[in-house]
Amino acid sequence: MGKHKEKKKKKQIRIFPIIILAIIGYIGWYYTNSIDGAIFSIILFLIFIISFKIWRKTRGYARLRKAGIKEIDEMTGEEFEEFLGYLFQKRGYKVSYTKASSDYGADLILEDRNDIIAVQAKRYSGSVGVKAVQEIIGALKMYDATEAWVVTNSYFTRQAEKLAETNDVYLIDRDELIDIILRKR
Repeated sequence: MGKHKEKKKKKQIRIFPIIILAIIGYIGWYYTNSIDGAIFSIILFLIFIISFKIWRKTRGYARLRKAGIKEIDEMTGEEFEEFLGYLFQKRGYKVSYTKASSDYGADLILEDRNDIIAVQAKRYSGSVGVKAVQEIIGALKMYDATEAWVVTNSYFTRQAEKLAETNDVYLIDRDELIDIILRKR
């Protein structure tokens, strides 16, 4: 039963662009009263869509280059922690680093006037899983922190997101990290 619904949904998705093109063609025919007008309006619409997609893609690449995310992807874990410390220091936090061997799940401790934030830094090439969230939850009491964050240059698994939401852990993924970097430049 589930597969049947999935196939039906795919057919609906495939027919939607055809309907849009038919509407665009009809609009072209309506205003010009010719098949040439309908074809011209469809071609113009397709050129607009393709141009828009190319513009969005190049805009995204420029944003990544500006953020230096490629360099972050090549950092070691320790370099990533130092980078985050510098980044958060520029945002006004007092930053302290934990010992690498016995960090109890936190790599950085951020302090401002109101909060103490335990931060777990994960520089990964794959998705960050539940373990990182579990580690930072454990670090909350150890460092007497009011908030827990996990920061990565990658993305989180659904399980990690669910556990973080349940335990009020703030997750900063690749996209948000780029936003933070760009806001400070």
